[in-house]
Order: sequence, then C-alpha cells, then structure tokens
Amino acid sequence: MATLADIGVSALINILGAFAFLLAFALLRIQPINDRVYFPKWYIAGKRTSPRNWGGVVGKFVNLNIKTYLTFLNWMPQALKMSESEIINHAGLDSAVFLRIYILGLKIFGPIAIAALLLLIPVNVSDGTLFFLRRDLVVSEIDKLSISNVRPKSNKFFVHISMEYLFTFWVCYMLYKEYDRVASMRLNFLASQGRRAEQFTVLVRNVPHVSGRSISDSVETFFQKNHPDRYLCHQAVYDANKFARLVRKRNRLQNWLDYNQLKFERHPDKRPTTKRGFLGLWGERVDSIDYYKERIKDFDKKLTMERQKILKDPKTVTPAAFVSFNSRWGAAVCAQTQQSKNPTLWLTSWAPEPRDVYWKNLAIPFVSLSIRKLVISLSVFALVFFYMIPIAFVQSLANLEGLEKVAPFLRPLIEWSFIKSFLQGFLPGLALKIFLYVLPAILMIMSKIEGHVAVSQLERRTAAKYYYFMLVNVFLGSIVTGTAFQQLHAFVHQPPAQIPRNIGVSIPMKATFFITYIMVDGWAGIAGEILRLKPLVIFHLKNMFIVKTERDLEKAMDPGGVDFPETLPSLQLYFLLGIVYMVVTPILLPFILVFFAFAFFVYRHQVINVYNQQYESAAAFWPHVHGRIIASLLISQLLLMGLLSTKKAANSTPLLVVLPVLTLTFHKYCKNRFEPAFRKYPLEEAMSKDTQDRASESDIDLKSYLADAYLHPIFHSFEEVELVEVRVDKNQAHVPSSSPSELSSPSPQHTYHHEDEPSHIVQHYEVEPNHTMYQYEAESASDVYRYEYAAEQHYQYYHY
Repeated sequence: MATLADIGVSALINILGAFAFLLAFALLRIQPINDRVYFPKWYIAGKRTSPRNWGGVVGKFVNLNIKTYLTFLNWMPQALKMSESEIINHAGLDSAVFLRIYILGLKIFGPIAIAALLLLIPVNVSDGTLFFLRRDLVVSEIDKLSISNVRPKSNKFFVHISMEYLFTFWVCYMLYKEYDRVASMRLNFLASQGRRAEQFTVLVRNVPHVSGRSISDSVETFFQKNHPDRYLCHQAVYDANKFARLVRKRNRLQNWLDYNQLKFERHPDKRPTTKRGFLGLWGERVDSIDYYKERIKDFDKKLTMERQKILKDPKTVTPAAFVSFNSRWGAAVCAQTQQSKNPTLWLTSWAPEPRDVYWKNLAIPFVSLSIRKLVISLSVFALVFFYMIPIAFVQSLANLEGLEKVAPFLRPLIEWSFIKSFLQGFLPGLALKIFLYVLPAILMIMSKIEGHVAVSQLERRTAAKYYYFMLVNVFLGSIVTGTAFQQLHAFVHQPPAQIPRNIGVSIPMKATFFITYIMVDGWAGIAGEILRLKPLVIFHLKNMFIVKTERDLEKAMDPGGVDFPETLPSLQLYFLLGIVYMVVTPILLPFILVFFAFAFFVYRHQVINVYNQQYESAAAFWPHVHGRIIASLLISQLLLMGLLSTKKAANSTPLLVVLPVLTLTFHKYCKNRFEPAFRKYPLEEAMSKDTQDRASESDIDLKSYLADAYLHPIFHSFEEVELVEVRVDKNQAHVPSSSPSELSSPSPQHTYHHEDEPSHIVQHYEVEPNHTMYQYEAESASDVYRYEYAAEQHYQYYHY
C-alpha cells in the first residue's frame, strides 16, 4: 500500500517530468526546423509560411535570435486568446465542444472538491477505525482520510449520504446546462453553415434486387415514384476496392516520377537512372523518367480495363446509393421516415459528409452486418476479460506490502525505501499505461469489421468499446484484483463472515493506485502530448529518408485530428474516478482538478495550432459523453450503498435507494429533451434554410452542384496530364500543391477520406503556387530534397 511519502515521490517525478516536457516544447517549437511539427494546421490552411532565419547554414535549423528565447513561454497566453466562436470558425464545432468537456470537469469538481475537503475529511479523520484494524488490513495514511476510517453503525454516515445527494444534484444541474448549451450550439452551427452536399443527400441501403433491372434503375424508379417532387439525382455505389489498390500503386509511381523530374531540373546535365529489378536494387539500368512514364502508362491501361470491368459487371454494384433531393426539407423527410412497408428494405439515413465516408465498408452486404456486430461483440467481451491477467499483475506491483505478507522472500528486494516509493508510487500507473497503449488500434480494426460507413461512426464506436474496457479493467478490475491481493492474508485467517466487511473497507483503499495513475497519465502524459515527441522524430526521419516531393512533405507534416477514440474514454474515466471517490476518498479530487485544468490548456493549444480534423460531426458525440457521466453517477451510488451495507449502517443506507431512481429520471428527461437535436434535423429548420437559399440565390443549379459530390472515386478521371513544371530557385520558393490531406475545418465542399491510401482520385492535379512558403534543396549524398528557409535578419512569428 502506497504511503503519503510514496505519493509524494510519484508527484515529484511526474511534476519534474511534466516541467521537462513543457520546457523542451517551449524550446523546440521556436526552432525553424521544427515549425511544421508544432504549427501544421496553419500550414495546411495556407496562413503560415516557413519562419525566416538568419545566421547562414546554421540558421536553417536553429533559431539564432536571442530575443526569442527571452519570450519562449509566450505560447501560454496565446493559447487562451482565441474565443470559442473563433475556435469554431477555425477548427470546427467538434473541437470547440471537445474543449468544453474539460471546462465541464472543472465546473463540476471545483465546488465539489472544496466542499468535500472541508466537510468530509474532518468527519473521516475523527473516528480512527483503521487504527484498530491495522493488524488485519494493509492501510496507509490516505486510507485514514477516507470513509473506511468511520466506524460501523456511526451516525456520521448521514453526512456522507447528504453529500452524495448534494453532489449528485450539482452534477445533474451542470450536465443539464451543458447539454442545453451544446444542443443550442449544434443547431446554430448547422443553421449558419452554407450549402453543403450532405444537407441534400441521403444514404440508401439494402436496395432490393428486381429481376431484369439494375440497382441504379431501381433506385431512380423508387424515388421518382415515392418522392416525385423532391427527388433530384442519385449516385450508385460500386465495390471498387481492387481498383483502389491499383490507384495506390499508380500514385506511388507518379511520386517517383515527380521526384526524378525535380532531380533532373536541379541537374539538367545528367538524367537520373534506376534499375528495373526489385526496389531498384538490380537489373538493367535505365532512364528513370522514361521508365516511370512507361510504367504509369501501363498502369493507366490496367486502370481502364478494371474500370470497364466494374461498370459492366452488375455484381460490382452494391445495393446502396447516395440519393440527392432538391431541398433540405425533402432530404430530411426521406432520411427520417420509413420508406417501405418492409422495414428491412430501402433503409435511409443522413449521408455522411463526403470526406467522412469510409468507402471500403459500403461494399459490405447489409445482411452480414448483424453477424459482424455479433462476432465483434463477443470478441470485445473476450478481449476485455483477457486483459484482466496483465491488470492483475499491475495491481501486484501496487501492493508490495501486501505481497510481503504472503511471500516474505520478496522483502529483501524492496527494503530500500526509495525503490519501494518508486515502485509503489510511479511504476504501477506507468505499467498500466503501457498495457493500454495498443488497445485503441485493435478496437478501431474491430469497428471497421463491424461495417460502419463513416469515419465519425468508426471513431465513436471505437471510443465506446474503449470506455467499456476502461470501466471493466482499469476501474472495476483494479478494485477487484487489488482487493484480492491486498486482503489475501486477512481472508485466509478470518472467518467467512468477516470477508464482506474487508471488501467494503478495501474499495476506497484503491484511491492510492488511481492517484498514481492520474499523475502518470493526466500530468506527465498530457505534457508529453504537447511535446509531440513521436511526431517530431517521425517527421525528421521521413524528411531524411522518405521525402522526395512536395506531396511527401505534406504527408510527413499531416498531424491528423484529435484522437477521439482514445481521448474521450480517458476523459470519461476521469469523470468516473472523480464522481466515485468524491464521497469515498475526497483527497483524490485535487489530482483530478489539476488534470482537467492542465489538459484544457494543452488541448486548446493543440486544437488551435496542430490538429486538423478530417470530418465535422457537429458534436454528435455529446450524447455519449452525457450518458457516461450519468453512468458514473449510478456506479458511485451503487458502490456507496454496498460500502455502507458492510458498515452496518442500516439506519442510513436505505436513504440512498431513491437516488439512482432520481438520476435515471433525470437522464430520461435529458434524453427526450435534447437528444433529438443530435439524431434528427428539424423540418422547420430545413424549410427555413431552403427559403433563405431561394431568396438569395434563385438561379442556383443545384443538380450541377450535387452531381459529383458523392461521385465514387472510380469515376474521377485518371488519364495522365502533363505535370506543371515546378521551378526550384534559391530566391523564389513555392507553395506545395493541394492534396487530399488538406482537410481543415471548415472543410472544402467535396473532398474524400480514404483509409490507408493517398487518394482514390487517379488524375494528377497540380496547383500553381501563389505565395512564398519554402523551397527544396538537393543533398548531393542522397539526392533527398529538403526545404530551405529564405534568409532574413530576424525570426518571424505569427500571432493569432
């Protein structure tokens, strides 16, 4: 059992680690060579150019302006300057509402922490029950501050029950206000959006097969008959996954061609060459430019044949289509109503925005989705319980003193006080963090197998799986497993009637482990988030060995978006810990508050400068956040009832029975009051937007606007076009050409998200640069291009 000294050692280690990360970030971010790692969002938006340098060759990589080092902490106030409305315009509503979750945590736990520390801790300390049980149970100083220290049958439990009611009402009040605010923000955001393809489009699945008629003809006939005044057009969905693989290979060849053309432009006296064999390692040496042009030409022929095969083969047409209407009202009616008397056919839902579509899963037969979901549910269940084995091992590290009672031979290994403090105060949280590292990737693969057709749905489902895992393994598993190790000696040497009492007393004792976990994950871990050490190393490795063209540089710089599948469940775990322990062990609350404050500050900076969301769901994840905080309240109430029952508090425990009922009633009210705003689009709002459009733009050709919004990638032209010549000059630099990675929020109207591939669009586009950003310089040793900064006499900053 960790002592206060162990917690102090852990706090010192994590505070020093967090400070070191912040200091390293403050210094690394002002170096010219790292600018694209710490400000990629501004580069993608075209609002930031490479920082100027002075000092010759060294100044390309190191900032030699001494004045900037005197103000290297100015990023802190800058992170707070942008208002919420500006963040919505800059990064989207998803990012703004994500930041509000941290503010909600501060609003909930700030007043609760003050009340609990002032009222509950004096009540807990005053009894001293654990002093008389120290021979039977492993206890620490922190346990003496918890409810475990109150003697059985004590009237002081009425104080804890009263505080549980008070805290529950406060949490519900804050949840109601926040749900109301977020729902209002969502409706205002949707109302303020301009014309977008997804506002007029519905995804139709499970289209029935009619003999002698194609899927496309069936869709057109059905909607012309049932929506004669609103139907506009539709786009069939093809199974083009094989075609996409060919496109990826073709794009790689195009990238090599671009690279060799740039090399030849730098050294026109010598044409680049390569070998025909595997990876260019052996075989006949040939001219690189001619070789790759020839291979691209061959691939274009293969693509043409594959495309014709797809178009002619009816088996490649999936029973799904994107159907567009001539008004938002018409789309809303179709998306939110049953289309057929057979409820399993002609299933309609709002189409994801084009860049949110996960094309691979559109080819999955609808009838197999239920089987896939069942298989994945069983797999997740097995994975959750399989992970209890390493969790048990982690808990054994957290309870060295308990193990000493069972295995005295381990005592010499941990007799050094500092080593004991390190093992108990820091290592358990770190070990648990390591065990959880690979889980989000595994759960994302499972979600893809389930067959969800939007990236946003994939991330929400992955987040749900990860939350269940955190609940069972990190929270409940830590309590149960830790109790089994910690109280093994007491269970063996005491009568069976005493076992429930020991379990009830030992549940709050796990607060020490969770405190160490919060410090490792919530303090040092968040500081590591802003340092971006992994992206920094990967960017420079790619720049050294992989980057050959502008598109390579853009891919190396692409930061991705906020990792919702991992971040949201972790946030919800902190809410769970705070709510469960707010009455049981209030000393944990200050650690929770530090996390919420620090994480809000860090993620605000990241949202403004780094993350570039790949889609915009208009805060569709909020009902899940609300529901899991409600679940935390219910878990807290049930655990408190179980704990008090072991304390023989028969007079006070029944008073808690009403609280879960009131909590569920509140949740049902919020669900009925606010959730429709996240599930449906009001017809009143749709008609209002349509009326505004007709009044402002009466001559709009909506059919042309929607013609290629959801056009499947196979219909994009992939014929080779002549590359725009890219001139590389020491005094004139160029902006990188636009690419599918440029998916900043607010998003372009029609861009596509394709998993694990550069693009499904085969045609090679080049955009003429229009302002200075960077230039390339060839390194003679490896012929790898690196960008070079234009020389000037000062270091230039961009203020937002």
